[in-house]
Parts: sequence; structure tokens; C-alpha cells
Amino acid sequence: MSTIRRAAVLGSPIAHSLSPVLHRAAYAELGLDHWSYDRFEVDEAGLPGFVEGLDPSWAGLSLTMPLKRAVIPLLDEISGTAASVEAVNTVVLTEDGRRTGDNTDIPGMIAALRERGVAKVESAAILGAGATASSALAALAEICAGPVTAYVRSRERGDEMRGWGERLGVDVRIADWATAERSLSAPLVVATTPAGATDALARSVPRTPGVLFDVLYDPWPTDLVAAWSDRDGAVVGGLDLLVHQAAIQVEQMTRLPSAPLAAMRTAGEAALSSR
Repeated sequence: MSTIRRAAVLGSPIAHSLSPVLHRAAYAELGLDHWSYDRFEVDEAGLPGFVEGLDPSWAGLSLTMPLKRAVIPLLDEISGTAASVEAVNTVVLTEDGRRTGDNTDIPGMIAALRERGVAKVESAAILGAGATASSALAALAEICAGPVTAYVRSRERGDEMRGWGERLGVDVRIADWATAERSLSAPLVVATTPAGATDALARSVPRTPGVLFDVLYDPWPTDLVAAWSDRDGAVVGGLDLLVHQAAIQVEQMTRLPSAPLAAMRTAGEAALSSR
């Protein structure tokens, strides 16, 4: 009889998370009948107690906001990728009790872009300056040869993005959100903003747009994505990112070499269509 193995996603709020759908689809495809994946509503105050209470059946955790930085002091080590943006979205629990943190958002972004044929760009634009924007900068450090312009709403946010750029070795230039329509002429535009924030930009999509990477997956499509698609521009979506970063998590937690991307994406699409 196989040993029961457990994993879960933690965060607050967490009810909307697609991670259980994706991970369970992977387990089913891989024949891991003894694996389970759940979701738990956990905030920063409750995180230490939750982690300390894990028994040896636990293989790993996925973390969403607001836990990606709060978890770091609870870990034995973190990867260089996670350290580069001070954010952990994956914890792998070893049999000897060690807790190792990683960030699969960054390689997930790179893989999602590569899947759409984007391996290198000469320049890029980022809309927004939150936690996801720093991961986007880290991904662009790998694929962008030139400057990245970040469109932000405040001087403080601009300073933060400039600081991340210096840390990651990216030439970051700051622009005011009021001029965000200028971003749409970049070869690659990465939208990291909440739902509705880019809707007003839809009317400014150029006649021949480049690539738009919108990290949202619900609601989908956004007004900007719809307008971009109408102009035959290439689009990478939040579900693409979610599937790729989850696939890496599955591989790390199960220690199997290849996660079933197609099955995970199909399950994610079905879950979104039923909402």
C-alpha cells in the first residue's frame, strides 16, 4: 500500500484558487491515487502554527498572497530564484523534516512566454508595480535584451521597481500611469494589475501590436486582451502562467520528471468555464 502524501495551497482569500484543480488533474494523470491536494484559508498570523503542525505525510505547500514573504523565516533554505525577489510560492517538505522554498512564478512566466514563441525581446513594458511585477522583472532579466519601462501610480512604487531592477540587473525606466497607453507599442507588454485596471487602455491598442502577457485568468478575457486579440496580437494569459508554475510545483513535490501540462490546462479551462 502506498504511503499517503498530502499537499495544499495556503492563502487569504483562497476560495477562488485554481491550484487544487490543476494539481489534482496532474495526480490523476500520473496515477498518484495516494496523493491529495487541498486549500486552506491561512493568514500571516496563522501561518507559523500551520507549518509547525505538518506531519510527515506532507510533501509540499503552494503559497499565495499574503504569505509569499511571511513564509521565508519559517524555512531552512530558499532557492536563488526565490531570494532574488524575496518571495516564495512553493515549499517542498523533505522526509527528514527540512523545508525548502522556491519561486516557480518566474520560470513559469518564462515557460509560458516560450510556449507562445517568445524567447527573446529587445524591450518590454510592465503595467503595475506589485509583487507580481517583481517576478515579471525577474523573468524579463532572462529574456529581455534592453530596457523595461514600468508604468506606476506613485513615486514610491516607482522607487521600488527601480530598486528591483538594480537588484536583478534590469534597466528599469519609470513612467507615470497616466501615460500607460504608450506601453502598448512595446514588443512585449506584461500586465500585472488587478481586474479592471487596464480596461481604459483597450481603445489605444495599436494597429499591429506585439505580445501581451496578462497575468489575470478570471475574468477572462479582459477588455485589453479582447482588443489585443481583435488586432491579431499574440496573447499569453494568466492560466498559461498558472499551469506552468503549478507543473513545476508538481515536479518538485512528487520528484517526478515531467508534469502533464495538457491535462492540467484542460482541467483549468473546464473549471473556469463553469464559474
